[in-house]
Amino acid sequence: MRALRLDPAHDPELRQTPERAAEWYLEFFGQADREEEPDIVPLAHEGDGEEMILVTGLPFYSVCAHHLLPFFGEAHVAYVPERALLGIGSLGRLLDHYARRPQLQERLTEQVADALVRAVHPRGVFVLLKARQLCMEMRGAKKPGWVTTSAARGCFRESAWREDFFRRLGER
Repeated sequence: MRALRLDPAHDPELRQTPERAAEWYLEFFGQADREEEPDIVPLAHEGDGEEMILVTGLPFYSVCAHHLLPFFGEAHVAYVPERALLGIGSLGRLLDHYARRPQLQERLTEQVADALVRAVHPRGVFVLLKARQLCMEMRGAKKPGWVTTSAARGCFRESAWREDFFRRLGER
């Protein structure tokens, strides 16, 4: 605020702004230094490794590591279980775990995919994030738009599995 020559002592609207900003940063980033991932309890599964589980429209909020401006959007996650299923709530917790730190969307996408592979050892994982980047909209290009990133692991590196993912995503 000093760099902007804003003085909370002389502007009643700004009097509590430093405390409010600090509280928000603590609330949002409070768990960011935790290295351990949230509890993900795999559930035993005896399938044929041919069925896809797709969860769409998971909201996420993060902050750009380069500019500390928000980016937010939806995650679409698919996996093909081999020996274990993932509790659906675990996907949201895992996404939030990585989003709640200064982040890059590309890295967030990769981290979620890799964590799912570690947690349930599926036949494959596909993570697609679609987000609005306020650093792109408010500075630099100053243009709104959606940024889409994806990460494919295992069987999702094959075009047939990716095509099935996008077909199902289009049906939602």
